[in-house]
Amino acid sequence: MGQRFVLGAKVATTERLADSVKLTLHSGEVIAAERALFAAGRQSNVDGLGLEKAGVAVGKRGLILVNEKYETNVPGIYAAGDVIGFPALASTSMEQARVAMVHAFDLGYKEKMSSTLPLAVYTVPEIGMVGLTEEEARAKSDDVEVGRSEYERNARAQIIGDSRGLVKLVFRKSDRKLLGAHIVGELASELIHTGAEVMRNGGAIDAFIDAVDNWPSLSVSDRDGAYVGVGALLRGRPG
Repeated sequence: MGQRFVLGAKVATTERLADSVKLTLHSGEVIAAERALFAAGRQSNVDGLGLEKAGVAVGKRGLILVNEKYETNVPGIYAAGDVIGFPALASTSMEQARVAMVHAFDLGYKEKMSSTLPLAVYTVPEIGMVGLTEEEARAKSDDVEVGRSEYERNARAQIIGDSRGLVKLVFRKSDRKLLGAHIVGELASELIHTGAEVMRNGGAIDAFIDAVDNWPSLSVSDRDGAYVGVGALLRGRPG
């Protein structure tokens, strides 16, 4: 589509011309294009809230500082969502607010956030992920194995005519604990929740194998990926 992505670069100057734009990067490279979009991060929209009058501490980019209860440094004042920073998603923001209200009003049920947070990108095809990528896991340890399953081999994907997709499960060899799950394909934003629950409960990749899923269904790809991963693990055993 005539697009170019320049990753990890910083823009030094921009110049708007009659029908184009010119960017000069810190590296010295000059880029001329019809249109340019560069992402410099987010600035928290807290201007006008009077935080300084209340004595609420603010960090870099205007982000409000909170503890595990989402309470600020001022007792009784709580903050949640985009104003406190990453991951700044609707799903996490809602749950952060619930935790904050539970502590603010002593409701006694949802007192902490889950440590396992799934992410989704609603593109075509969808992308869903939770936990470590294979690269992140291998950077930490050699005790890593991966199981993959492609949508094109899934009966449900064939029925709905959408066989573009992949399930990838990252797990530890020694105890088979699930370290990450990644899905590209139809309903990835929904299917990733299974992997997230396995991880939240400290489960192993065997959880997918032990489960019984409806057939045909896209979720069977989780099981198939688990079988591939365990198979690779067993074939790699000495003796």
